[in-house]
Amino acid sequence: MRRLSKYIFGIFFITLIVTIIGCDGMTKHRPQLKASAADSVLFDVGTRKDYEQMRHLADSFEVAGIISPLNANRWRGVSYYHEGHYRLSEMYYKKAVECKIENNEDQLSYNKCARRLSELLLVKGDYEGALRVAIPAVKKMDETGIGSDIDYAILLNNIGCCQLNLGQDKEANESFLKAREHYANRWQSDSTSRGFQEAVVGTVYTSMAYINTRRYAESIYWIDRTEMLLGKYRQCPDARTDYFDEYQGRIEIMRAVAMQGLNKPDEAAQAYQAFLKTDYSRTGPGHINANDYLVAAQRYGEAAYNYRFLDETMAQWGMEPSLDNIQLYMLPKYRANAEAGRRDSARVMGERILSLLDDAITDQKNSSTAELATIYDTQGKEAEIAQQQAKLSSQRLWATGVALVLIIVFFVIYTMNKRRSTQRLTIAHTKLQQAYDKLEETTAAKERIESELRIARDIQMSMVPNIFPDRKGLDIFASIEPAKEVGGDLYGYLLMGDELYFCLGDVSGKGVPASLFMAQATRLFRTLATQHMMPAEIATRMNRALSEDNEQGMFVTMFIGRIDLKEGYMDYCNAGHNPPFMSDAQGGGFVDMLSNAPIGLWPDLDFDGERMDNVKGRLLVVYTDGLNEAENRSQEQFGDDRLEEMLRSMKDATAKEVVQSLREAVEAHRDGAEPNDDLTIMCLRVS
Repeated sequence: MRRLSKYIFGIFFITLIVTIIGCDGMTKHRPQLKASAADSVLFDVGTRKDYEQMRHLADSFEVAGIISPLNANRWRGVSYYHEGHYRLSEMYYKKAVECKIENNEDQLSYNKCARRLSELLLVKGDYEGALRVAIPAVKKMDETGIGSDIDYAILLNNIGCCQLNLGQDKEANESFLKAREHYANRWQSDSTSRGFQEAVVGTVYTSMAYINTRRYAESIYWIDRTEMLLGKYRQCPDARTDYFDEYQGRIEIMRAVAMQGLNKPDEAAQAYQAFLKTDYSRTGPGHINANDYLVAAQRYGEAAYNYRFLDETMAQWGMEPSLDNIQLYMLPKYRANAEAGRRDSARVMGERILSLLDDAITDQKNSSTAELATIYDTQGKEAEIAQQQAKLSSQRLWATGVALVLIIVFFVIYTMNKRRSTQRLTIAHTKLQQAYDKLEETTAAKERIESELRIARDIQMSMVPNIFPDRKGLDIFASIEPAKEVGGDLYGYLLMGDELYFCLGDVSGKGVPASLFMAQATRLFRTLATQHMMPAEIATRMNRALSEDNEQGMFVTMFIGRIDLKEGYMDYCNAGHNPPFMSDAQGGGFVDMLSNAPIGLWPDLDFDGERMDNVKGRLLVVYTDGLNEAENRSQEQFGDDRLEEMLRSMKDATAKEVVQSLREAVEAHRDGAEPNDDLTIMCLRVS
C-alpha cells in the first residue's frame, strides 16, 4: 500500500510539472504567432493618421508580449515622426536600436529604425551621430543577411552624405556608388514605379549633398543620373505627371546652381530657362526653390520678386515663424531686397524679422517645455508598462507557487505529523517576508512618483512668464499656486509695440491631465496673439482647436484682453470665467460683461467680444475661483464681498502689492486647511 502511494505521488508530481512547463512554453510561443498580425493592425491605424491610438496599441501589445520592446519603440517613433515631434521620435528610435535583437522580425524593425534615426541625425547636422547608427546597421545586415535593398540604399546614402560633410570625399563616393547598386536592384525587382521614385529621391539627396559642400563638378554626375532615373520613372504606367514635373524642375535648378558654381553662367542660365518651362516653377515652392540659383547668380531683383510668394508658401507648408524659418527664409528675403536696392522692402522685412524674433525665441522655449512635459508623460507610460509586465510576471509566479504549494501539501500528507508545525511556521515566515518586500517596493515607488511630479511642477511653472515688462506707464504682475503638484490654471501676456495681450484661465479638473491641457491652451494663445487677432477671434479659434478629439470633455474658462497702451482702450472676451475687478473714482467693482461658454466643449461656437473705451489709471484684477472660493477648516469660502472690499481699499497700490496682499489674505483665511483649488491672480494698470 505504501509503495502504491509513492507511485501515485510520483505520477502526480511529473504530470503537474509537465503541465506547468507546457503552459509556460505555450505562453512564450504565442506572441510570435501574433506579431505579424499586430504589425498589420498598427500599420492600418497609421494609414488613418490616428497616431495616438498607434501608441496606445503599441503599449498594449508590448505589455501582452505580442510584440518585442524593439518593435514597440519603433512604432512609437513612427507615430511621433508623422506628428512632427522629431525630438520624441529620435528618442524612441534610439531606444529601439539599443534593444536586444531576438529574432528576424526584430532585425527588420532594427533596419527601419536605423534608417530613420540616421536621417534625423543627418538633417540636424549630427554627422558623427548618424554614422554611429548607420554603419553598424549595414554591418548587421551583412552578417545576418536580413535587409532589403531599400534598407541598404537609404543607409548607404545617409552614410555618404555624412562622410561628404566631414571631408571624407573618397569614402563618400564609395558609399554613394554602393547605394546606387541597391537602388538599381530595387527597381529591377519591383513591377511598379515605386523603385524608380525612391531612386530619384535618393539621388536628389546625393546631388544636394555635393552642391551644399560646393563640390559642383561631382554634383553634375548625380544630377544627370537623377534625370535619367526620372525619365525611366516617366515611362512607368502608374507614374504621376505632377511628381515628374516637380522633380524635373528641381533637377534644372540644381543644374543651374552647379553650373554657376563652376563659373559657367551661360549654361546655368540655360538650365534656369528650362526650369521656367515647368509647371513647378509657377508654384510657391518653385519660386522659393528658384532663389538658390538667382542669389548665386546675383540676380537679386528676380529673387526679391520670388520672395513675394514666401508667406503664401510658408502657410502652405504649415510653417510658423520659428528661429529656423527666420534664418532659412526671412533673412535671405531681406538680403535679396537689400542687394536689389529695394530699401523700403528691405526695411519693412527687417522690422518684421525684429518683431518676430522675440516671439520665435519665446515660442521655441515654450515648445521645448511642452515637449519636455510630453516626454515626462511618456516616461510615466513606460513606467506603467513595466508595472503591468511585472504584474503579469507576478501572476505567472503566483500560479507556479500555487502548484508548488499543492505539491508540498500532498507531500506533507505522507510525512510524519511532527513536521506539520515546522512546515506551517516556514510558510508563515515566507509570507511575512514577501509582505515586507512588497511594502518596501510600494514605498520606493511612491517616492519616485513624488519626485517625478515635482519635476513636472517645475516644467509647468516654467511655461508661464515670471519676468514682467519694465515699461513706463505699464504695471503688471501675476502669480500661480497649484493646489496639487501640478495644476490646470494658466496666465500669459504678450507685449508687441503698443499692444498688450493678456489672458488668465482655469482648466477643468486638476493634476497631470489638466496641466497638459493647460500647456495646449497657453501655446495656442501665444500663437494666435502674435497674429494680432481680437480676443473674441482668439477664443473662437482656440475653441475649435481644443474641441477636436476632446474625448475627455475637458474645457478651460478664460478671460482674454488686448489693451492699446497708447490710446487706452481695452478689447476683451470672457469665456465662462469669473468677472474681473476694475477700479474707478468711486472705488470700483466687478465688471458686468457678456456671457460666453467655456473653451473646448462645442467646436462651432462663435465667441462675442466687448470694448472698454478707457482703462488708463484704473486697476484691473483677473483671478481664478481658487481666490474667492478658497475654504477654511469649516469649509467657509473667502467670498466675493470680502474680495471686493479688499480691492476697493487697494486701488492705489502697485500690481505686485495687490497680488501679494490677496495671497496673504487667502492663506490667513484657510488657517491651515489644504488648498481646495489652484490659485492664480493677475493685476495690471496702464497710466
